[in-house]
Formats: sequence, C-alpha cells, structure tokens
Amino acid sequence: MFDTAILVASAIGLGCMAVAWPALQPLSISAAVLALASIALYKNQLAAADHVFLLKYFLSSQSAIMWMGLSYWASTVLYALGWIRKSNYWMTLGTRAAWGGSLFALAGLLTRWYESYLMGPDIGHIPVSNLYEVFVLFSFLTTMLYLHIEQHFGSRQLGLFAMALVSAAIVFMFKYGMGAHEIQPLIPALKSYWMKIHVPANFIGYGAFSMAAMFGAAWLLADRPFFASRLPSRVWLDELSYKAIALGFVFFTIATILGALWAAEAWGGYWSWDPKETWALIVWLNYAAWLHTRLVKNVRGALLAWWSLVGFVITLFAFLGVNMFLSGLHSYGSL
Repeated sequence: MFDTAILVASAIGLGCMAVAWPALQPLSISAAVLALASIALYKNQLAAADHVFLLKYFLSSQSAIMWMGLSYWASTVLYALGWIRKSNYWMTLGTRAAWGGSLFALAGLLTRWYESYLMGPDIGHIPVSNLYEVFVLFSFLTTMLYLHIEQHFGSRQLGLFAMALVSAAIVFMFKYGMGAHEIQPLIPALKSYWMKIHVPANFIGYGAFSMAAMFGAAWLLADRPFFASRLPSRVWLDELSYKAIALGFVFFTIATILGALWAAEAWGGYWSWDPKETWALIVWLNYAAWLHTRLVKNVRGALLAWWSLVGFVITLFAFLGVNMFLSGLHSYGSL
C-alpha cells in the first residue's frame, strides 16, 4: 500500500515540477512509456529479461542502467570536447547525452521497482535499498540538478565539472557495486515507509552538496589562463555554490529528521550515535557553519570555495566511507 502511495505521490510531485520546468515533461512522459513497455514485455515473467530482445538489451532495469552509464560518460566526453574547442556545438551534444542518460536512469529505476514485485509481493520495494540502487539515484538527481541550472542560466560551461563527477560515481558503481545489482529481499529494518521518503530526500542533499563542490572547484580555477575564458565569473560561481548548499541543507535537514523518526520506529530511539548518524550530524553542522559564515559574517571567495570542497569530502565519507569501513546499525548499506 505504501509503495503505491509513494508512486502516486511521486507522479504528482513530478507533474508539479514539470509544470514549473517544462523540460521535465518529455523526460517524465518518455520514461513512463519505456517503463510501461518494459512491463508489457515481461508479461508477469521475470525470466523474459533473458530471452526478449528489447528487455535483454534495452528495457530491463539492468540494461537501462548500463545505457544510463554509457550516456553519462558520453556526455562528459562531449562537454570536454566543447571545452577544448570552445565549441557550443559539442556542449549541446553533451547536454543531449545527459538528458538521454537521465531518461534511461528514471526508466531503469521504475522498471527495477516492477521487477522486484515480479520476484514476489513480499520482496517488492522501491529501488533505494542498497548502494548500487542509490548510486543510480544519486547520478540521476545530480545530473537533473545540473541540467536545471544549465537551462535556467543559459550556460553549459559547467557541464564538464558536473558530468565528470557523475561519471566518477558511475565508474565506482560498476566497479564495486555490480554484485549488488541482483534484487534482494529487504531486511526487516528496511521494511518501512520511512525509507521511501528518507533516502530520496537524503540524496537530493548529497547531489546538491556535490554540485556546490564542483562550483567551488570552478571558482578556484577561474583565474587560471586556460580556465578563465571558459568559466563564468567568480561572482556567479559563488552565488551558484550558495544556492546549491542552501538547497542541499534544506533536504538534508528533512532527511535527518525523517531518519530519526525511522530510527525510533525501527530501534526504539531517535538517536543512538551510530557511525552513520554521527557522520550525518557532522555533515549537517559543516554546512550549517558554511551558511552561517556566508549569510551572517558575509564572507565570500576562496574560503567558501575551499570549504565546499572539504564539505564534499566529509559528505563522501558519510555516504560511502561509513558503509565501507565502519560497522553499525546501518551496515546493511555496504557494497
């Protein structure tokens, strides 16, 4: 029941966003068409993915995610060519490849959701239960955040920074996460409606913080001869970094509150100083201090640019390092 409610709420939310951002309309409609085509081809038989041509090579969740990775890598290369040649033509192709990758990412997630139910009603779940699935979600959300910025400001100059980050995430996912591509039943702690809203909110925050780090890196490079003619002004980059961190902070705060409510339901307490919780608090305090420094102390420039990069390292450890190197109540999130 909760999965159905979340799916309906997500569709309504996506529809509302598509009204405000018309570019989402063809993406969401196309992803829905691909997912429905995949459902029709399965004919309630998960084994169809092994012998139906379109499923095997294009429309099964794993095939779609592979195409997502290829498209995002292609986007990075095309943006790089645009940079080297100072050509808007190649950057435009990079933008199209990024949209294509996002189409496959969204269709792949929707199809994976359906595939989990083909394995059994008790197994079915929203695909945000392990690091493989959330890497797909992270790549999709981060790319969409960048594409919104690109369209809103009418500039593709930061595409290489954004898509290089996404491509690195895809490389990590394919190298270390392929063992997790098999859909598995949820452990008891994850069988909660809180997961369905806590995890997406968390990864909007992660994606926004990652974008802020890329803008910070661009700010630091903007005075170098090769980069100066290829990057926006430092004032613009500083403002973008602030907007990204403000957005990420709001969603990360919401996710942290939801996580506490989930913990109270699953483990009987709102806070247990588990390594994941501790590092989430460190991330939250770091960006709270960043925003305080900018808004109250009116600081700009190199300090905040470097700080956004340090914040990204802290966030990366909270996202990956805790799962890989530390044990605790969240150990089920390891690769």
